[in-house]
Amino acid sequence: MRIKVSSFIILLVAAFILQGCSLKARIKKADKRFSYGEYYAASELYRKISGRIPYDQKPLRGRIYFQQAECYRLINYKRAEQAYVNAIRYKYPDPVLYLHYAQVLQRNGKYDDAIKNYSIYLNTDSSSLLAKNGLKACRQMPQWKTQPTRYVVRKMDLFNTRNTDNFSPAFIYPDADDLLFTSSRQFNKTILLKNNSITGMPNNNMFMCRKNANGKWEKPFILGDEVNTVEGDEGACCVSFDGKVMYYTKAKQIADAEYGTEIFSSNRAGGVWSVPQKVKIFSDTTVSVAHPAISPDGQTLYFVSDAKGGQGGKDIWKAKLENGECKFIENMGPEINTPGDEMFPTVRADGTLYFSSNGFPGYGGLDIFKATQMKDGHWNIENMGTPVNSSADDFGITFAGKAERGFFSSNRNEIKGYDAIWSFELPEIAYVVEGKVSDEKGVGIPDATVRLVGNNGTNARVQTKKDGTYRLKLDKNVDCIMLAVARGYLNQQNAVSTQGLTDSKSFTVNFKLATISKPIPVENIFYESGKWELTPSSEAGLQLLVKMLKDNPNITIEISANTDCVGSNADNKLLSERRAKSITTYLISKGIVADRLTSVGFGEEKPVVVDAALAHKCSFLKENDVLNEAYVLKLKPEQQEIVNQINRRTDFRVLKTTYKLY
Repeated sequence: MRIKVSSFIILLVAAFILQGCSLKARIKKADKRFSYGEYYAASELYRKISGRIPYDQKPLRGRIYFQQAECYRLINYKRAEQAYVNAIRYKYPDPVLYLHYAQVLQRNGKYDDAIKNYSIYLNTDSSSLLAKNGLKACRQMPQWKTQPTRYVVRKMDLFNTRNTDNFSPAFIYPDADDLLFTSSRQFNKTILLKNNSITGMPNNNMFMCRKNANGKWEKPFILGDEVNTVEGDEGACCVSFDGKVMYYTKAKQIADAEYGTEIFSSNRAGGVWSVPQKVKIFSDTTVSVAHPAISPDGQTLYFVSDAKGGQGGKDIWKAKLENGECKFIENMGPEINTPGDEMFPTVRADGTLYFSSNGFPGYGGLDIFKATQMKDGHWNIENMGTPVNSSADDFGITFAGKAERGFFSSNRNEIKGYDAIWSFELPEIAYVVEGKVSDEKGVGIPDATVRLVGNNGTNARVQTKKDGTYRLKLDKNVDCIMLAVARGYLNQQNAVSTQGLTDSKSFTVNFKLATISKPIPVENIFYESGKWELTPSSEAGLQLLVKMLKDNPNITIEISANTDCVGSNADNKLLSERRAKSITTYLISKGIVADRLTSVGFGEEKPVVVDAALAHKCSFLKENDVLNEAYVLKLKPEQQEIVNQINRRTDFRVLKTTYKLY
């Protein structure tokens, strides 16, 4: 019995020893894959290891969960957040845990939690630029969210495929009618693509799509064997501004070996790409170079590298191209690069540099930034804002020549974190003024002329349509005077301004022109009952009358006041004369010359004759009815009050249209 018990103990101890040796070997293998940048492969090993570690080995569990979280963060896997939580629970000691956890929280849009963890990390490293920028961005997020740019973005379903990465679009110039992009999609059913040990996705290839004769994008197709290979991982390219040379990234897949990505070039002739040639940059092949961008003159190559001498993480570098080799290689410096990652550069025709970064203050993950070099050589860096940027990764932007439109990559709203291609466009700011020119009854006046004169020299005119409507374009930051003119009608003037506007806007400016041939009621003129003093509520109507006279400086008018039939005719006539006089007195006080004005009071002598508009408004009245005293007395009391109110009115009519013309 003792022998059997001893044997059991020996076997048990041996099993533990073997398990321990096996666990160490697995960890060593996972660490090795991690050191080579094979994050997907390493994450799978760490995941399996985490379930085999005894619970009493908390420090080891903390380290494995941290390594697993790092892998997930670097491949944008959604489980990174929980893996960091596990590492914190097992008290992983390196404070960088809180920095990376905060970055993941920020990328997941959990800004308050990110602020808390950035603050924890800053308590241990108060000089960390990454933590400071992350904290600053998260605190500014409520304000940023209320200040979107005018860019319009849309997901390009034609370019994207399900469950694959599609990213880094690049126009082929000079026409920008062809587009290259990178994709992990299956392109040949007979060839099973092997998953990449870094991302866990199939190797990438470059695809191309073209616009047809109608300007519509057609379905993408894969580039030829000269560029794409089964064993290689190709993509993230750019094309020279003359459309003749393509530069692209290529990564060789060698198991259990450290091998950096490289940049190749291929020439285009007759629509065919030549056999690629490696661009010689660094002599050390373990140094990765990727994401090429070419300057407008084709002499400077921008690229991304983790080479020594940078600011930390992946940096943007540049070099002079001479016969396929790079000379005078230099890091772009701390104005462009941060301790984080700066990647996917793009250079526009005017020399403006665009790139993606997770080191500058941003919405989370990679954001796209615009870098403009100033006269003193320094760079002005601007975040492109929402909706181009999001809390996810946004990168790889390309512009259609000088136009503010093109494509970029993003993994926003993608449950599995796949990259997709999106379009963007900055709509042209447009200002228009439109409206209707009508008579005093609201009927449109055809063939009226609307003239617009701006303080920038603009002088435009347009004829109204049959219904009296018109439409004119306006310039930016201009003050305009508008004038509506029609034969047989008085002119009317208005003003419109686009000063200080930052968004498109449509103005509505209507004109109501008074006819010259008959009296026109002056709306909204009010007196106290039985008195001739104007009430304050008459101001708006009086101002319109002043404006009409100033818009038509060559007319003279007659102001006439009319009363109802209540009271004696003599009293009504005197009251109406005084009322008309009070209006001319007001007009003179506002700068209207007295000899342009005549006042007359008609009392109850000129009752209203019902027209079609009035008959439509008051159903008990008929067209051509004369609203005199005999007519009024036949009506019901409530109808009498309505008719009396209609008869109490102030009119004006044009006497002369040639005042001081001759």
